Amino acid sequence: MADYQDCPSYLQEFLFYMLTIRGRSPRTVDAYHVDLRAFLRYIKSAKLLRQPSPAPEDLQQLAIHDLPLQTISEITLADVYGFLTYMLEQCGNNAKTRARKVSALRSFFNYLTKKANLLRTNPVENLEVPALKKSVPRYLTLEESLELLNDTTPASSASYERDFCILTLFLNCGMRLSELVGINLTDIRDDTVRLLGKGNKDRIVYLNAACQKALASYLAVRKPPAKTASKDALFLSSRGNRISPRRVEQILEEWLKRAGLAGRGYSPHKLRHTAATLLYQYGEVDIRVLKEI
Repeated sequence: MADYQDCPSYLQEFLFYMLTIRGRSPRTVDAYHVDLRAFLRYIKSAKLLRQPSPAPEDLQQLAIHDLPLQTISEITLADVYGFLTYMLEQCGNNAKTRARKVSALRSFFNYLTKKANLLRTNPVENLEVPALKKSVPRYLTLEESLELLNDTTPASSASYERDFCILTLFLNCGMRLSELVGINLTDIRDDTVRLLGKGNKDRIVYLNAACQKALASYLAVRKPPAKTASKDALFLSSRGNRISPRRVEQILEEWLKRAGLAGRGYSPHKLRHTAATLLYQYGEVDIRVLKEI
């Protein structure tokens, strides 16, 4: 989790509120921190320094810990649109990135007006979200999924059982990247695994025969962790620590390349789409049941 000491007290309180009361993940709250820090830097530059279009590198140097709440209370919808325009023209933010910033701003000002009662009016109440292009979800076909798994041969990796197990769980269970790296040994019970998902909500996922076989093969060769803090982690790195999300992404990239599937935009999240699509297409799973899963 990031250190929020560079923020004014009201922003720090919002971030800790989202983390502890609303149960948002540290990664999500850190994203709020980045987006709202950029917004307050822009506001300080535009309203206090009278520089609405500073160079991005100059904006990043601005300290905001002393930005008074009075300045926040004077923000208008026009100021917010000015910030979004600046992020588009000066920083090259695309519609998706600006939409994320809009979401952060809405949550922030909703907190200041309705939860903390620090502001009387909400300047972003009528703020519209940038239009996003709807794209067709990308996923691996059944043939590509089998090709990916079949290419994961013992000779191709010193961590074959671990990597094969990771890919098998992704393709069969539809779990998120954060859920996979967060699995502990105690979360596995017979043919189920407990996952800690968004908002710190638990959910139970059933393991089919392929997942159980892959888990058994991996656990048979899993080495003891290097540190006590990682003793419960299911998946370990080569150094014996809990595997990181970035390392899992690298593993997928390596296997995709070996299977001739690189450069197609596949990611751990796309494997989540793949699991859902294959369940619907070949598993005869009702769409409502699939949504619950």
